Amino acid sequence: MRPLAETMPDRLAPEAAGFRGSNQSGMRAHNERLVLSILRQQGPLAKSDLARITGLSVQTVSVIMRSLEQDGLLLRGEPIRGRIGQPSVPMSLDAEGAFFLGLKIGRRSADLMLVDFLGRVRATRRRIYRYPTPDIVVAFVSDALPAVLETLPASQRDRVGGMGIAMPFQLWNWVHYLGAPQAAMDSWRNRDIMAEISVIAGMPVHVQNDATAACGAELVFGTGEKPKDFLYFYFGTFIGGGLVLNGQLFTGRTGNAGGVGPMPVPGPDGTLQRLFDVASMSRLAEQMEAAGESADHLWEQHLEWRVSTDILDDWIGHAAEGLAYATLSAAALVELEAVMIDGWMPVDVRAELTRRTHAALNRLDLSGVEPPQVREGTVGAEARALGAAAIPLAQRYLIDPAAAQG
Repeated sequence: MRPLAETMPDRLAPEAAGFRGSNQSGMRAHNERLVLSILRQQGPLAKSDLARITGLSVQTVSVIMRSLEQDGLLLRGEPIRGRIGQPSVPMSLDAEGAFFLGLKIGRRSADLMLVDFLGRVRATRRRIYRYPTPDIVVAFVSDALPAVLETLPASQRDRVGGMGIAMPFQLWNWVHYLGAPQAAMDSWRNRDIMAEISVIAGMPVHVQNDATAACGAELVFGTGEKPKDFLYFYFGTFIGGGLVLNGQLFTGRTGNAGGVGPMPVPGPDGTLQRLFDVASMSRLAEQMEAAGESADHLWEQHLEWRVSTDILDDWIGHAAEGLAYATLSAAALVELEAVMIDGWMPVDVRAELTRRTHAALNRLDLSGVEPPQVREGTVGAEARALGAAAIPLAQRYLIDPAAAQG
């Protein structure tokens, strides 16, 4: 297995993504990405299957697969016998072929995560705070990064291919909701957090909106059949979202497309409110604290919520109504196959929220609109950090999903 630094910069450089090739090296980079993308989507395949799917010759696919195997990115499976001719040998992605770091900067906590080539979490570190500042985040990364990297054998550390950062944009605009000092939050205006962390990490760093990154995690690491056009809702301190069109994450001009939080929806009193005012975890925390219940554990872990049944039922009901109206508005503008719901929450809460959103959507007047399916996300609570790690993975090894589907 050769180090990434020796094998990847020329043949799989980020700028080659989606390049159809006007020369031999460009076409080779495209074809390698195509093979890796298909194996990620469909699992182990023999070279004959890949040739049929891609339209490449069996000889070309053989050369590509041998090269990727030599680079440590593919694993050779057991030969499948019983067919006419030579036994077929399925090839699959090697989990240890490459590793990536994902940093989630949230409004209540930061997470640093190391994932392998299959998106499996190898190590994670967490820092909880009252509100985020650049100094807190930089100090956290400085302290946590060496410990995270040390979980890898020394022989594999040169296979860490980059870091992604998932964070809310314009954090200084959330002072009122976080109860943070304006001066502390204004420090985000003039700090280049991407550049600072890149120096600490000594590797390329990419930044994306946190909910958009969570949507990207669903696209890259999600399980089951993926719709080609879907709207994604992620519940964190505030609700956010992402949009996938024709199998591609659509980020828009400023990177904030699919930011569903400001969408107007009817509130509990019938007046129009913003979605994040009725369907965010911060709203649930407010209701809990007003009733004398501590909400601190909501930010500390996601496996179990200790909240009164009446309060939780009320919050889920209003959140589901808000999601239904937001879904209807989105579906009237863009034809969607599905909406997907995920978040920093227990799986049973996610399931109930999805069920009640589906019911609320079907109570609305859907004349002239083809209602999308309402489905649970498949990545789970860690989607933002996983989505951050997926950014350098996609830039380095993946291709336009539409091309990978043949």
